[in-house]
Amino acid sequence: GRVEADHPHDWQRILDVGNERPPLTLRVNRRATTRDAVAAAMAAADVATMPVGAAGLIVTTPRPVTELPGFAEGAFSVQDAGAQLAAPLLGVRDGMRVLDACAAPGGKTSHVAELADVDLLAVDSDAGRIERVRENLARLRLAGPSIRTAVGDAGAPAAWWDGQPFDRILADVPCTASGVVRRHPDIKWLRRKSDIASFAAQQQRILAALWPLLAPGGCLLYTTCSLFAAENELQIKDFLSKH
Repeated sequence: GRVEADHPHDWQRILDVGNERPPLTLRVNRRATTRDAVAAAMAAADVATMPVGAAGLIVTTPRPVTELPGFAEGAFSVQDAGAQLAAPLLGVRDGMRVLDACAAPGGKTSHVAELADVDLLAVDSDAGRIERVRENLARLRLAGPSIRTAVGDAGAPAAWWDGQPFDRILADVPCTASGVVRRHPDIKWLRRKSDIASFAAQQQRILAALWPLLAPGGCLLYTTCSLFAAENELQIKDFLSKH
């Protein structure tokens, strides 16, 4: 009902897509190789692929990612095509200070680091998931002194912020994940209507806390993997009314 209300013209197609098998989509690490080179290596190993987006490859017949040529060497990451749009939208340039405020497991963090030489801080509230960020950065050969991680609450920056503003902030906030049910079908049974209001309150708190950390002329990118207006358009409308 909520999907139909928020998307009156497309709700049936949205629900149908949510029941499809998701593709295995890779993001090529531009610091290590090229998409053409990765596609050629896949073809040599009898793995068919097709390009998607600026740096993506869809593996036509999914298989364990660790079996794909180039994985251990950091040639690519697993990241859905939609998620691959986020980091480029930030418009990062060499020398910028960048915050990924809800970073785990690190797909967007590593993408930012692939796009420019930045001073990057990746924060997440879960220590175990922050370790996954570190592991992904290490596999992609992106780890270094300018890429830092911290365990912390995005809505309480005083505990981890050094007081220096960020040129770019990525707020990939906790949400109902209603837009990724084909990858996590249990969401359809685990989520309740009341969860939308709960997540919206978290999102509002995080946005209000992160906004003062942004440098003048900077950019804050708010993203969710939700279908619901309360977590997207209405959240931003509320934010703009207060700022």
